[in-house]
Amino acid sequence: MKTIQHWIDGSTVPGTDTAPVFNPATGQEQARVVLGGTADVDTAVTAAAKAFETWSESSLTQRTQVMFAFRQLLVEHEEELGRIISAEHGKTVDDARGEITRGREVVEFACGLGDVLKGSFSDQVSRGVDVHNFRQPLGVVAGITPFNFPAMVPLWMHPIAIATGNTFILKPSERDPSAANFVAELYQKAGLPDGVFNVVHGGKPAVDAILIHPGIQAVSFVGSTPIAKYVHQQATAHGKRVQALGGAKNHAVVLPDADLEFAANHITAGAYGSAGERCMAVSVAVAVGDAADGLVEVLARKAREVKVGPGDAPGTEMGPLVTKAAQERVENAVGTAATQGATVVVDGRGLKIDGHEDGFFTGPSLLDHVTTEMDAYKEELFGPVLAIVRVDTLDEAVDLINANPYGNGTALFTASGEAARRFQRNVRVGMIGVNVPVPVPMSYYSFGGWKDSLIGDSPIHGPEGIRFYTRPKVVTTRWPQPKQQVTAGFTFPTSS
Repeated sequence: MKTIQHWIDGSTVPGTDTAPVFNPATGQEQARVVLGGTADVDTAVTAAAKAFETWSESSLTQRTQVMFAFRQLLVEHEEELGRIISAEHGKTVDDARGEITRGREVVEFACGLGDVLKGSFSDQVSRGVDVHNFRQPLGVVAGITPFNFPAMVPLWMHPIAIATGNTFILKPSERDPSAANFVAELYQKAGLPDGVFNVVHGGKPAVDAILIHPGIQAVSFVGSTPIAKYVHQQATAHGKRVQALGGAKNHAVVLPDADLEFAANHITAGAYGSAGERCMAVSVAVAVGDAADGLVEVLARKAREVKVGPGDAPGTEMGPLVTKAAQERVENAVGTAATQGATVVVDGRGLKIDGHEDGFFTGPSLLDHVTTEMDAYKEELFGPVLAIVRVDTLDEAVDLINANPYGNGTALFTASGEAARRFQRNVRVGMIGVNVPVPVPMSYYSFGGWKDSLIGDSPIHGPEGIRFYTRPKVVTTRWPQPKQQVTAGFTFPTSS
Protein backbone atom coordinates (compact mmCIF):
# COMPACT_ATOMS: atom_id res chain seq x y z
CA MET A 1 0.00 0.00 0.00
CA LYS A 2 1.20 3.49 -0.88
CA THR A 3 2.79 5.48 1.95
CA ILE A 4 2.68 9.28 1.74
CA GLN A 5 5.93 10.64 3.17
CA HIS A 6 7.21 14.03 4.30
CA TRP A 7 8.77 16.35 1.72
CA ILE A 8 11.83 18.03 3.22
CA ASP A 9 14.72 19.77 1.48
CA GLY A 10 13.61 18.67 -1.98
CA SER A 11 12.95 14.96 -1.44
CA THR A 12 10.67 12.54 0.36
CA VAL A 13 11.54 11.62 3.94
CA PRO A 14 10.08 8.50 5.61
CA GLY A 15 8.50 8.29 9.03
CA THR A 16 7.77 5.61 11.61
CA ASP A 17 4.15 5.99 12.67
CA THR A 18 1.43 6.09 10.02
CA ALA A 19 -2.32 6.65 9.78
CA PRO A 20 -4.87 5.49 7.18
CA VAL A 21 -6.03 7.63 4.27
CA PHE A 22 -9.50 6.64 3.04
CA ASN A 23 -11.37 6.95 -0.21
CA PRO A 24 -14.62 8.53 1.08
CA ALA A 25 -16.63 7.21 -1.88
CA THR A 26 -15.81 3.58 -1.11
CA GLY A 27 -15.06 3.76 2.61
CA GLN A 28 -11.86 1.80 1.97
CA GLU A 29 -8.35 2.57 3.09
CA GLN A 30 -6.28 3.52 0.04
CA ALA A 31 -2.96 4.73 1.51
CA ARG A 32 -1.00 5.41 4.67
CA VAL A 33 0.43 8.78 5.68
CA VAL A 34 3.40 9.24 7.97
CA LEU A 35 2.79 11.09 11.23
CA GLY A 36 5.55 13.50 12.08
CA GLY A 37 6.51 15.08 15.36
CA THR A 38 9.16 17.23 16.96
CA ALA A 39 12.12 15.61 15.19
CA ASP A 40 10.55 15.92 11.74
CA VAL A 41 9.59 19.55 12.28
CA ASP A 42 13.11 20.27 13.50
CA THR A 43 14.57 18.66 10.38
CA ALA A 44 12.30 20.77 8.18
CA VAL A 45 13.16 23.97 10.06
CA THR A 46 16.87 23.26 9.68
CA ALA A 47 16.46 22.80 5.92
CA ALA A 48 14.23 25.86 5.59
CA ALA A 49 16.57 28.05 7.66
CA LYS A 50 19.53 27.10 5.48
CA ALA A 51 17.52 27.76 2.32
CA PHE A 52 16.44 31.14 3.70
CA GLU A 53 20.03 32.36 3.72
CA THR A 54 20.13 32.38 -0.08
CA TRP A 55 16.44 32.61 -1.01
CA SER A 56 15.95 35.79 1.02
CA GLU A 57 18.81 37.37 -0.92
CA SER A 58 17.47 36.29 -4.32
CA SER A 59 16.19 38.98 -6.64
CA LEU A 60 12.52 39.80 -6.92
CA THR A 61 12.81 38.84 -10.59
CA GLN A 62 14.08 35.36 -9.70
CA ARG A 63 11.26 34.81 -7.22
CA THR A 64 8.53 35.95 -9.58
CA GLN A 65 9.96 33.85 -12.42
CA VAL A 66 9.54 30.79 -10.20
CA MET A 67 5.96 31.85 -9.48
CA PHE A 68 5.18 32.29 -13.18
CA ALA A 69 6.54 28.79 -13.89
CA PHE A 70 4.67 27.33 -10.92
CA ARG A 71 1.45 28.96 -12.07
CA GLN A 72 1.81 27.38 -15.52
CA LEU A 73 2.44 23.96 -13.99
CA LEU A 74 -0.74 24.29 -11.94
CA VAL A 75 -2.62 24.92 -15.19
CA GLU A 76 -1.03 21.95 -16.96
CA HIS A 77 -1.61 19.54 -14.05
CA GLU A 78 -5.02 20.79 -12.94
CA GLU A 79 -6.85 17.61 -13.95
CA GLU A 80 -4.35 15.31 -12.24
CA LEU A 81 -4.30 17.36 -9.04
CA GLY A 82 -8.09 17.60 -9.10
CA ARG A 83 -8.43 13.83 -9.22
CA ILE A 84 -5.95 13.42 -6.36
CA ILE A 85 -8.06 15.79 -4.25
CA SER A 86 -11.33 14.09 -5.22
CA ALA A 87 -10.01 10.63 -4.34
CA GLU A 88 -9.00 11.64 -0.81
CA HIS A 89 -11.51 14.37 0.06
CA GLY A 90 -14.57 13.07 -1.79
CA LYS A 91 -15.55 16.31 -3.55
CA THR A 92 -16.29 16.21 -7.27
CA VAL A 93 -13.41 16.59 -9.70
CA ASP A 94 -15.03 19.76 -11.05
CA ASP A 95 -15.19 21.19 -7.54
CA ALA A 96 -11.54 20.24 -6.97
CA ARG A 97 -10.55 21.98 -10.20
CA GLY A 98 -12.46 25.01 -8.98
CA GLU A 99 -10.46 25.19 -5.76
CA ILE A 100 -7.22 24.89 -7.73
CA THR A 101 -8.32 27.83 -9.88
CA ARG A 102 -9.07 29.99 -6.84
CA GLY A 103 -5.74 29.03 -5.29
CA ARG A 104 -3.95 29.78 -8.55
CA GLU A 105 -5.30 33.33 -8.41
CA VAL A 106 -3.10 33.91 -5.35
CA VAL A 107 -0.09 32.64 -7.31
CA GLU A 108 -0.96 35.19 -10.00
CA PHE A 109 -1.11 37.89 -7.31
CA ALA A 110 2.32 36.74 -6.12
CA CYS A 111 3.64 37.03 -9.68
CA GLY A 112 2.96 40.78 -9.51
CA LEU A 113 4.55 41.53 -6.16
CA GLY A 114 7.00 43.95 -7.73
CA ASP A 115 4.41 46.69 -7.62
CA VAL A 116 3.01 45.74 -4.19
CA LEU A 117 6.45 45.66 -2.54
CA LYS A 118 7.49 49.11 -3.73
CA GLY A 119 8.48 51.24 -0.79
CA SER A 120 8.20 55.01 -0.48
CA PHE A 121 10.76 57.81 -0.52
CA SER A 122 10.62 61.28 0.99
CA ASP A 123 13.21 63.76 -0.19
CA GLN A 124 14.65 66.54 1.98
CA VAL A 125 12.57 65.88 5.10
CA SER A 126 15.18 68.02 6.81
CA ARG A 127 18.16 69.82 5.32
CA GLY A 128 20.18 67.11 3.54
CA VAL A 129 18.09 64.31 5.10
CA ASP A 130 15.98 61.77 3.18
CA VAL A 131 13.72 58.95 4.41
CA HIS A 132 12.71 55.75 2.65
CA ASN A 133 11.13 52.45 3.66
CA PHE A 134 11.05 48.85 2.45
CA ARG A 135 9.86 45.45 3.63
CA GLN A 136 11.90 42.29 4.31
CA PRO A 137 10.89 38.63 4.82
CA LEU A 138 10.54 37.14 8.29
CA GLY A 139 12.45 33.87 7.85
CA VAL A 140 10.98 30.38 8.24
CA VAL A 141 7.17 30.46 8.35
CA ALA A 142 4.60 27.67 8.58
CA GLY A 143 1.05 26.88 7.52
CA ILE A 144 -1.39 24.47 9.21
CA THR A 145 -4.28 23.75 6.87
CA PRO A 146 -7.63 21.89 6.95
CA PHE A 147 -8.93 18.93 4.98
CA ASN A 148 -11.71 20.73 3.13
CA PHE A 149 -9.46 22.59 0.67
CA PRO A 150 -6.19 20.64 0.46
CA ALA A 151 -4.93 22.76 -2.47
CA MET A 152 -6.63 26.14 -2.22
CA VAL A 153 -6.08 27.06 1.43
CA PRO A 154 -2.33 26.26 1.36
CA LEU A 155 -2.15 28.24 -1.90
CA TRP A 156 -3.56 31.19 0.02
CA MET A 157 -0.41 31.06 2.14
CA HIS A 158 2.79 29.76 0.60
CA PRO A 159 2.95 31.65 -2.74
CA ILE A 160 2.92 35.02 -0.96
CA ALA A 161 5.27 33.81 1.77
CA ILE A 162 7.75 32.41 -0.75
CA ALA A 163 7.51 35.29 -3.24
CA THR A 164 8.33 37.77 -0.46
CA GLY A 165 11.50 35.82 0.36
CA ASN A 166 10.47 33.52 3.21
CA THR A 167 10.83 29.74 3.35
CA PHE A 168 7.79 27.65 4.18
CA ILE A 169 6.76 24.52 6.09
CA LEU A 170 3.28 23.13 5.38
CA LYS A 171 1.44 20.82 7.76
CA PRO A 172 -1.59 19.67 5.76
CA SER A 173 -4.50 17.62 7.02
CA GLU A 174 -3.66 13.97 7.47
CA ARG A 175 -7.06 13.09 5.95
CA ASP A 176 -6.11 14.17 2.40
CA PRO A 177 -2.35 14.72 2.38
CA SER A 178 -1.34 13.84 -1.21
CA ALA A 179 -2.10 17.24 -2.75
CA ALA A 180 0.62 18.87 -0.63
CA ASN A 181 3.33 16.54 -1.93
CA PHE A 182 2.12 16.97 -5.50
CA VAL A 183 2.40 20.75 -5.13
CA ALA A 184 5.91 20.33 -3.69
CA GLU A 185 6.94 18.44 -6.83
CA LEU A 186 5.49 21.20 -9.02
CA TYR A 187 7.51 23.80 -7.11
CA GLN A 188 10.64 21.79 -7.71
CA LYS A 189 9.88 21.58 -11.45
CA ALA A 190 9.30 25.33 -11.43
CA GLY A 191 12.87 25.87 -10.23
CA LEU A 192 12.26 26.58 -6.55
CA PRO A 193 15.44 25.76 -4.62
CA ASP A 194 15.34 22.78 -2.26
CA GLY A 195 14.35 23.65 1.30
CA VAL A 196 12.24 26.67 0.41
CA PHE A 197 9.00 24.63 0.48
CA ASN A 198 8.67 21.66 2.84
CA VAL A 199 5.80 19.38 3.90
CA VAL A 200 5.56 17.70 7.31
CA HIS A 201 2.58 15.40 7.74
CA GLY A 202 0.98 14.51 11.06
CA GLY A 203 -1.55 15.36 13.72
CA LYS A 204 -1.40 17.30 16.97
CA PRO A 205 2.25 16.43 17.81
CA ALA A 206 3.36 18.00 14.53
CA VAL A 207 1.13 21.04 15.14
CA ASP A 208 2.47 21.55 18.65
CA ALA A 209 6.05 21.23 17.45
CA ILE A 210 5.42 23.99 14.90
CA LEU A 211 3.77 26.28 17.45
CA ILE A 212 6.67 26.19 19.89
CA HIS A 213 9.68 25.86 17.58
CA PRO A 214 12.01 28.87 18.08
CA GLY A 215 13.12 28.74 14.44
CA ILE A 216 9.63 29.45 13.05
CA GLN A 217 8.73 33.13 12.88
CA ALA A 218 5.06 33.02 11.87
CA VAL A 219 2.18 30.55 11.65
CA SER A 220 -0.88 30.64 9.39
CA PHE A 221 -3.84 28.49 10.37
CA VAL A 222 -7.30 27.73 8.97
CA GLY A 223 -9.65 25.40 10.85
CA SER A 224 -12.21 25.31 13.65
CA THR A 225 -12.53 28.18 16.10
CA PRO A 226 -11.44 26.23 19.21
CA ILE A 227 -8.25 25.11 17.47
CA ALA A 228 -7.71 28.59 16.01
CA LYS A 229 -7.81 30.00 19.54
CA TYR A 230 -5.37 27.33 20.71
CA VAL A 231 -2.98 28.00 17.82
CA HIS A 232 -3.12 31.75 18.40
CA GLN A 233 -2.51 31.41 22.13
CA GLN A 234 0.36 28.94 21.86
CA ALA A 235 2.14 30.54 18.92
CA THR A 236 1.94 34.10 20.21
CA ALA A 237 3.17 32.89 23.61
CA HIS A 238 6.26 31.65 21.76
CA GLY A 239 6.85 34.95 19.99
CA LYS A 240 5.32 34.21 16.61
CA ARG A 241 3.06 36.16 14.32
CA VAL A 242 -0.22 34.33 13.82
CA GLN A 243 -2.98 34.24 11.22
CA ALA A 244 -5.77 32.14 12.74
CA LEU A 245 -8.99 31.75 10.78
CA GLY A 246 -11.76 29.85 12.55
CA GLY A 247 -15.24 28.50 11.95
CA ALA A 248 -18.43 30.04 10.63
CA LYS A 249 -22.20 30.06 10.56
CA ASN A 250 -23.03 31.85 7.34
CA HIS A 251 -26.49 33.33 6.77
CA ALA A 252 -28.15 34.05 3.43
CA VAL A 253 -31.02 36.51 3.84
CA VAL A 254 -33.83 36.42 1.28
CA LEU A 255 -36.18 39.39 1.01
CA PRO A 256 -39.70 39.18 -0.45
CA ASP A 257 -38.62 41.20 -3.51
CA ALA A 258 -35.91 38.66 -4.45
CA ASP A 259 -36.22 36.33 -7.43
CA LEU A 260 -36.84 33.10 -5.50
CA GLU A 261 -35.65 30.79 -8.28
CA PHE A 262 -32.42 32.75 -8.58
CA ALA A 263 -31.92 32.89 -4.80
CA ALA A 264 -32.74 29.21 -4.29
CA ASN A 265 -30.40 28.13 -7.08
CA HIS A 266 -27.48 29.94 -5.51
CA ILE A 267 -28.32 29.05 -1.92
CA THR A 268 -28.61 25.37 -2.89
CA ALA A 269 -25.14 25.48 -4.45
CA GLY A 270 -23.78 27.42 -1.49
CA ALA A 271 -25.26 25.00 1.04
CA TYR A 272 -24.62 21.64 -0.59
CA GLY A 273 -21.59 22.26 -2.77
CA SER A 274 -18.55 20.31 -1.54
CA ALA A 275 -21.05 18.51 0.75
CA GLY A 276 -21.21 21.64 2.89
CA GLU A 277 -17.63 21.09 4.05
CA ARG A 278 -16.39 24.64 3.67
CA CYS A 279 -16.15 27.58 6.03
CA MET A 280 -18.01 29.81 3.56
CA ALA A 281 -20.91 27.38 3.04
CA VAL A 282 -24.42 28.77 3.42
CA SER A 283 -25.74 26.93 6.47
CA VAL A 284 -28.67 29.22 7.37
CA ALA A 285 -31.23 30.77 5.04
CA VAL A 286 -33.07 33.64 6.71
CA ALA A 287 -36.47 33.99 5.05
CA VAL A 288 -37.95 37.45 5.56
CA GLY A 289 -41.71 37.93 5.70
CA ASP A 290 -43.69 36.66 2.74
CA ALA A 291 -40.59 35.10 1.15
CA ALA A 292 -40.62 32.14 3.55
CA ASP A 293 -43.17 29.66 2.18
CA GLY A 294 -42.20 30.15 -1.44
CA LEU A 295 -38.49 29.94 -0.67
CA VAL A 296 -38.86 26.69 1.27
CA GLU A 297 -40.87 25.17 -1.55
CA VAL A 298 -38.23 25.98 -4.18
CA LEU A 299 -35.32 25.00 -1.93
CA ALA A 300 -36.95 21.63 -1.21
CA ARG A 301 -37.33 20.92 -4.91
CA LYS A 302 -33.77 21.86 -5.66
CA ALA A 303 -32.36 19.89 -2.71
CA ARG A 304 -34.08 16.73 -3.99
CA GLU A 305 -32.59 17.34 -7.45
CA VAL A 306 -28.97 17.40 -6.25
CA LYS A 307 -27.10 14.47 -7.80
CA VAL A 308 -25.07 12.70 -5.13
CA GLY A 309 -22.40 10.18 -6.03
CA PRO A 310 -18.67 9.49 -6.30
CA GLY A 311 -16.67 12.61 -7.03
CA ASP A 312 -15.18 11.20 -10.22
CA ALA A 313 -18.50 10.05 -11.71
CA PRO A 314 -19.90 12.17 -14.58
CA GLY A 315 -22.84 14.30 -13.53
CA THR A 316 -22.16 14.13 -9.80
CA GLU A 317 -22.86 17.43 -8.06
CA MET A 318 -22.14 16.41 -4.47
CA GLY A 319 -19.79 13.73 -3.22
CA PRO A 320 -19.47 11.98 0.16
CA LEU A 321 -18.32 13.44 3.44
CA VAL A 322 -14.66 13.06 4.26
CA THR A 323 -14.95 10.41 7.02
CA LYS A 324 -17.41 7.98 8.55
CA ALA A 325 -17.36 10.05 11.73
CA ALA A 326 -18.36 13.18 9.78
CA GLN A 327 -21.24 11.27 8.15
CA GLU A 328 -22.52 10.07 11.51
CA ARG A 329 -22.17 13.52 13.10
CA VAL A 330 -24.16 15.23 10.34
CA GLU A 331 -26.93 12.63 10.30
CA ASN A 332 -27.20 12.73 14.09
CA ALA A 333 -27.56 16.52 13.86
CA VAL A 334 -30.57 16.14 11.55
CA GLY A 335 -32.18 13.77 14.02
CA THR A 336 -31.50 16.13 16.91
CA ALA A 337 -33.06 19.02 14.99
CA ALA A 338 -36.24 16.99 14.51
CA THR A 339 -36.48 16.19 18.22
CA GLN A 340 -35.95 19.87 19.07
CA GLY A 341 -38.90 20.94 16.93
CA ALA A 342 -37.50 21.65 13.47
CA THR A 343 -39.43 20.43 10.43
CA VAL A 344 -37.33 18.06 8.31
CA VAL A 345 -38.50 19.08 4.83
CA VAL A 346 -35.84 17.05 3.01
CA ASP A 347 -34.11 14.20 4.85
CA GLY A 348 -30.73 13.16 3.46
CA ARG A 349 -30.01 10.48 6.04
CA GLY A 350 -29.45 6.86 5.13
CA LEU A 351 -28.51 7.51 1.51
CA LYS A 352 -26.87 4.54 -0.25
CA ILE A 353 -25.16 4.79 -3.62
CA ASP A 354 -25.20 1.70 -5.82
CA GLY A 355 -21.76 0.15 -5.97
CA HIS A 356 -20.55 2.43 -3.15
CA GLU A 357 -22.65 1.20 -0.26
CA ASP A 358 -19.78 1.63 2.22
CA GLY A 359 -19.05 5.21 1.16
CA PHE A 360 -19.53 8.12 3.54
CA PHE A 361 -22.57 9.51 1.75
CA THR A 362 -25.44 11.53 3.10
CA GLY A 363 -27.91 13.47 1.01
CA PRO A 364 -28.90 17.14 1.26
CA SER A 365 -31.10 17.91 4.25
CA LEU A 366 -33.41 20.91 4.55
CA LEU A 367 -34.74 22.00 7.95
CA ASP A 368 -37.55 24.54 8.37
CA HIS A 369 -38.80 26.44 11.43
CA VAL A 370 -35.34 26.36 13.01
CA THR A 371 -34.82 28.66 15.99
CA THR A 372 -31.66 30.17 17.41
CA GLU A 373 -31.91 27.88 20.46
CA MET A 374 -31.59 24.70 18.39
CA ASP A 375 -28.29 22.88 17.95
CA ALA A 376 -28.76 22.92 14.18
CA TYR A 377 -28.48 26.71 14.34
CA LYS A 378 -25.83 27.09 17.02
CA GLU A 379 -23.33 24.48 15.81
CA GLU A 380 -21.16 24.52 12.70
CA LEU A 381 -22.34 21.22 11.21
CA PHE A 382 -19.87 21.24 8.30
CA GLY A 383 -22.15 19.09 6.17
CA PRO A 384 -25.01 19.31 3.64
CA VAL A 385 -27.63 20.66 6.04
CA LEU A 386 -29.47 23.94 5.39
CA ALA A 387 -31.54 25.48 8.19
CA ILE A 388 -34.39 27.91 7.50
CA VAL A 389 -35.00 30.63 10.08
CA ARG A 390 -38.07 32.83 9.58
CA VAL A 391 -38.14 36.54 10.55
CA ASP A 392 -40.50 39.42 9.77
CA THR A 393 -38.13 42.20 8.70
CA LEU A 394 -34.65 42.89 7.34
CA ASP A 395 -33.74 44.59 10.61
CA GLU A 396 -34.61 41.38 12.48
CA ALA A 397 -32.40 39.44 10.07
CA VAL A 398 -29.49 41.83 10.70
CA ASP A 399 -29.97 41.54 14.46
CA LEU A 400 -30.03 37.75 14.16
CA ILE A 401 -26.74 37.70 12.27
CA ASN A 402 -25.09 40.22 14.58
CA ALA A 403 -26.05 38.15 17.64
CA ASN A 404 -24.30 35.08 16.22
CA PRO A 405 -20.78 34.52 17.58
CA TYR A 406 -19.41 33.93 14.08
CA GLY A 407 -18.87 36.62 11.45
CA ASN A 408 -17.24 34.99 8.45
CA GLY A 409 -19.57 35.45 5.47
CA THR A 410 -23.14 36.48 4.76
CA ALA A 411 -25.33 37.22 1.75
CA LEU A 412 -28.45 39.16 0.89
CA PHE A 413 -30.79 38.34 -1.98
CA THR A 414 -32.85 41.35 -2.99
CA ALA A 415 -33.78 43.67 -5.84
CA SER A 416 -33.50 46.73 -3.58
CA GLY A 417 -30.35 48.81 -3.63
CA GLU A 418 -31.45 50.61 -0.49
CA ALA A 419 -31.90 47.34 1.40
CA ALA A 420 -28.53 46.06 0.17
CA ARG A 421 -26.74 49.23 1.25
CA ARG A 422 -28.39 49.17 4.67
CA PHE A 423 -27.53 45.49 5.07
CA GLN A 424 -23.87 45.77 4.15
CA ARG A 425 -23.35 48.78 6.41
CA ASN A 426 -25.12 47.35 9.46
CA VAL A 427 -24.23 43.67 9.49
CA ARG A 428 -21.18 42.74 11.58
CA VAL A 429 -19.57 40.23 9.23
CA GLY A 430 -16.24 40.40 7.42
CA MET A 431 -17.26 39.22 3.92
CA ILE A 432 -20.60 40.14 2.38
CA GLY A 433 -22.32 39.09 -0.82
CA VAL A 434 -25.22 40.89 -2.49
CA ASN A 435 -26.98 38.30 -4.65
CA VAL A 436 -23.73 36.30 -4.31
CA PRO A 437 -24.02 33.30 -1.95
CA VAL A 438 -20.34 32.57 -1.23
CA PRO A 439 -18.55 35.94 -1.16
CA VAL A 440 -14.93 34.77 -1.20
CA PRO A 441 -12.91 37.83 -2.31
CA MET A 442 -10.45 37.83 -5.18
CA SER A 443 -6.77 37.26 -4.40
CA TYR A 444 -5.89 40.97 -4.48
CA TYR A 445 -8.29 41.53 -1.59
CA SER A 446 -7.83 39.81 1.77
CA PHE A 447 -9.92 36.96 3.20
CA GLY A 448 -11.03 37.10 6.81
CA GLY A 449 -14.13 37.30 8.97
CA TRP A 450 -15.04 39.02 12.19
CA LYS A 451 -15.74 37.84 15.73
CA ASP A 452 -15.02 34.13 16.36
CA SER A 453 -14.26 33.55 12.68
CA LEU A 454 -10.92 35.38 12.93
CA ILE A 455 -8.78 35.07 16.03
CA GLY A 456 -6.44 38.04 16.23
CA ASP A 457 -6.43 40.63 13.47
CA SER A 458 -4.57 39.12 10.50
CA PRO A 459 -6.65 38.15 7.45
CA ILE A 460 -5.12 36.01 4.73
CA HIS A 461 -3.74 36.69 1.21
CA GLY A 462 -4.01 40.01 -0.62
CA PRO A 463 -2.46 43.13 0.97
CA GLU A 464 -2.82 41.70 4.49
CA GLY A 465 -0.88 38.62 3.39
CA ILE A 466 2.01 40.81 2.21
CA ARG A 467 2.07 42.63 5.52
CA PHE A 468 1.88 39.38 7.48
CA TYR A 469 4.88 37.73 5.81
CA THR A 470 7.13 40.80 5.83
CA ARG A 471 8.30 43.43 8.29
CA PRO A 472 9.06 47.07 7.49
CA LYS A 473 12.26 49.06 7.81
CA VAL A 474 12.42 52.85 7.72
CA VAL A 475 15.80 54.38 6.86
CA THR A 476 16.77 58.00 7.52
CA THR A 477 19.90 59.07 5.61
CA ARG A 478 22.21 62.05 5.37
CA TRP A 479 25.14 62.30 2.94
CA PRO A 480 27.10 65.42 3.88
CA GLN A 481 29.63 66.86 1.45
CA PRO A 482 33.19 65.74 2.33
CA LYS A 483 34.34 69.21 3.43
CA GLN A 484 31.04 70.28 4.96
CA GLN A 485 30.98 70.68 8.70
CA VAL A 486 27.68 69.54 10.24
CA THR A 487 27.08 70.64 13.79
CA ALA A 488 25.17 68.20 15.94
CA GLY A 489 22.02 69.68 17.39
CA PHE A 490 19.81 68.93 20.35
CA THR A 491 16.50 69.60 18.58
CA PHE A 492 14.41 67.27 16.43
CA PRO A 493 16.00 67.20 12.95
CA THR A 494 12.74 68.17 11.23
CA SER A 495 12.90 71.53 12.97
CA SER A 496 15.89 72.55 10.87
